[in-house]
Amino acid sequence: MRLPCPPIQPLMPSQQPTAENQQPTAGLYLHIPFCKQACHYCNFHFSTTLRNKPAMLEAILRELELQRDYLSGAELGTIYFGGGTPSLLETRELVQIFEQIHVLHRVSPHAEITLEANPDDLSLEKLRDLRDYTPVNRLSIGIQSFFDEDLRWMNRAHTAAHARRCLQASAAAGFQDLTVDLIYGAPTTPDAHWAENVRIVLEEGIPHLSCYCLTVEEGTALAHFVRKGTAAPVDEERTARQFEHLLDATATHGYEHYEISNFALPGRYSRHNSSYWSGAQYLGVGPSAHSFDGQSRQWNVAHNARYLSALQAGNIPFEREVLTPAQRYNEFVMTGLRTMWGCEIARIEAFGEPFSGYFHREKTQFLQSGVLENTGTHIRLTRAGKLLADRIASDLFWAEPEP
Repeated sequence: MRLPCPPIQPLMPSQQPTAENQQPTAGLYLHIPFCKQACHYCNFHFSTTLRNKPAMLEAILRELELQRDYLSGAELGTIYFGGGTPSLLETRELVQIFEQIHVLHRVSPHAEITLEANPDDLSLEKLRDLRDYTPVNRLSIGIQSFFDEDLRWMNRAHTAAHARRCLQASAAAGFQDLTVDLIYGAPTTPDAHWAENVRIVLEEGIPHLSCYCLTVEEGTALAHFVRKGTAAPVDEERTARQFEHLLDATATHGYEHYEISNFALPGRYSRHNSSYWSGAQYLGVGPSAHSFDGQSRQWNVAHNARYLSALQAGNIPFEREVLTPAQRYNEFVMTGLRTMWGCEIARIEAFGEPFSGYFHREKTQFLQSGVLENTGTHIRLTRAGKLLADRIASDLFWAEPEP
């Protein structure tokens, strides 16, 4: 069955969040836990076998039904397919999921609907099918680098040629709302290659960039290689240089650095990710997916077989926690500081004591050292502070007293 699809076009600035208009909307996240192969740096939940894909699709459809009331009837402003590699789904499988979503939820006619994809999956035929048979209107493409030596070192499934072709094919198929993922700080990425990666996406006019510093996560192949001495640890000086170049190059081309890892042309922010940072409700479906209802968080088991077994029995395998005031304060500080708007002072005050007093006392040292600034309404990172964002946030966190 073909869904009635809106035109593939970028969302207008009036539909995007701004400093003055970050209106929370309900979001839906769907975790598709399959990949062709395991990237050496990745610690997300996935499987490299597609044997259980049909059963997983049925389980996701079942969980959508069981969780239909989680958002209390709120209209969906964003839908995001993440993973894993959602572009491994066939178009007909995506259509099944969209049909279920439209049966169970009200979807805004201006909804941002994002599909994460790898370049090797994005043939022109696949892109035209997405355009013609699904309401996907935004692609998040995991390019990571335009150099084959980087891609081999990361154990990516695509090549540099795939990366360039998929951008051309996306434009030819009519997709204008794109984001590209890049990774900096890899030992195979000298400064000149990083500058070329950035130059390519900027000259292509890609409206949104997500640029991540290489990190060594426990449980990954990269962590094993570093422990064994067959891979070098992350060079912090290199990552700082490459981050600084990214800041300069994107600013020169008119991009806004609206979140530590995210850059966008004016009005072209990721609405789905922005809803996380603004504390909006969202429902996560699929193994390892997280949900938030404004007061509590819950997360599904990160194990495909256990997830499938539970859903086949009509149960959702999740854990849940109700957030304490301290947890809510800490999350606000962490997410607020990561954005270009910063932490709104009035919302800090609304947490009351002891949190507001603690924040104001601790922020003083950072204001004096020039890594934070006070705009009058918000406390935000300066350019120098962006290099120290995690440390500054952790120093502003409230530690729960020991029982």
